[in-house]
Amino acid sequence: MDTQLKRGLLDICVLAAIKGQDTYGYLIIKNLKPYIKLSESTLYTILKRLETAGMLTVKTAEHGGRLRKYYHITDSGLKRIEEFKNEWKEILSIYNFVTKEDENNE
Repeated sequence: MDTQLKRGLLDICVLAAIKGQDTYGYLIIKNLKPYIKLSESTLYTILKRLETAGMLTVKTAEHGGRLRKYYHITDSGLKRIEEFKNEWKEILSIYNFVTKEDENNE
C-alpha cells in the first residue's frame, strides 16, 4: 500500500478511536486491534503528529501511582474525520472503476 495513503488511514483510525472519549495509548491499540495491527512506537508517532497538527490535545493524570497521558480529540480532529468520510466516497468510486473489469471476468 502507498505509504502516504496508509499514513493518512492510520491517522483517521487513531482519531476515530479517540472520538468517543478521552483515552490513552494502550486502550487505543486494544480498540483498534480487531481492525488493524498497530505497534506502540507507530501509535505514539501518530499521536505526536496529530497533537502537533492541533487535532488532539494531551493531558497527564495519575493512574495507579503512575502518570498516564490521556488524548482528547479537538474540533479540528473531528473535522478531519468528516473530511475523510467525504473523501472515502471518492476513493470507493475509484476502487469500483478499477475493479469493474475484474467483476465482468468472473
